[in-house]
Amino acid sequence: MKFLDQAKIYIRSGNGGAGSVSFRREKFIPNGGPDGGDGGKGGDVWIEAVEGLNTLIDYRYQQHFKAQTGHHGQGRQMHGGKGEDVHLKVPVGTQVLDEDKETVLLDMDTPGKIELLLKGGNGGWGNVRFKGPTNQAPTYANPGQDGQERWIWLRLKLIADIGLAGLPNAGKSTFLSAASAAKPKIADYPFTTLAPNLGMVDLSPSERFVIADIPGLIEGASEGAGLGTRFLGHVERSASLIHLIDGTQDDVVEAYRIIRGELEAYGEGLADKAEILALNKIDALTPEAREEKAAELEAVAGRRPMLVSGVSGEGVAALLRAAWAEVKKTRGALAGDSDVDQTSGWQP
Repeated sequence: MKFLDQAKIYIRSGNGGAGSVSFRREKFIPNGGPDGGDGGKGGDVWIEAVEGLNTLIDYRYQQHFKAQTGHHGQGRQMHGGKGEDVHLKVPVGTQVLDEDKETVLLDMDTPGKIELLLKGGNGGWGNVRFKGPTNQAPTYANPGQDGQERWIWLRLKLIADIGLAGLPNAGKSTFLSAASAAKPKIADYPFTTLAPNLGMVDLSPSERFVIADIPGLIEGASEGAGLGTRFLGHVERSASLIHLIDGTQDDVVEAYRIIRGELEAYGEGLADKAEILALNKIDALTPEAREEKAAELEAVAGRRPMLVSGVSGEGVAALLRAAWAEVKKTRGALAGDSDVDQTSGWQP
């Protein structure tokens, strides 16, 4: 399924049904009087965040969504039925933006969250509503109220426990495939990943969390360079970050500074997120080169990086354990939970 994280759509609620002008005409009943029914209410437009979706691809091929007009009133005081509603189902983490693409109207960040986007028009009154001592035979009724309409943007920001950040070709997709059952595209050239990928890490039945492989960032991404800020928004939703550095490149310190600079320039609290620093592709390094590059990163970051290899699997388990510790913190887990044996199955 193709990944699509933003879409512009047109929505319109239904018009209210018109009231009826009718008079009771039955044999042997003189002066029957008015009996026109009211029109029905127009359909509403709703939006719902549902689990199991991770793309807005459904809104690429259908951009117009119109609720049904309320049914018109009829004689014998028969009121019209309500128009059928429109329900938009979107992935959890979708934001609803105004047409200017900047004003956030709604944030569908909770599974099952339902919000009303547009309210349908009220139905018109039938002529039976207007009868009275001085107007015993009204010959008019109200039309239905018009519905509402507008253009909106849907923008998806994936919600993950851990986000993978790093320069292009840092080995993020290889690490994701080694850590989870995800099957991202892997190749030996930069910008292999053009859309975020999600992977479920399953350390044990009670130790599960989601990792998001974010497409590679380059210098100037916060200002639109490369893939730009479009995918930085997905990092924004991640609770914590794993910062992967390609150990085979000449200047690992510069790679670290570029990503940190872009996270700080983007704002939205990205630079303040808990970060696990990891030197990747150590399978291609000698023990001396590993130590040298790790020491360089430690000097600039203030903490020693973890050594991993997505190809050989070396250090992957330890890194995932460190990531799980951060996930527990963000989920508000108790410190004593780490002492419980998690390998024996589900805990009561």
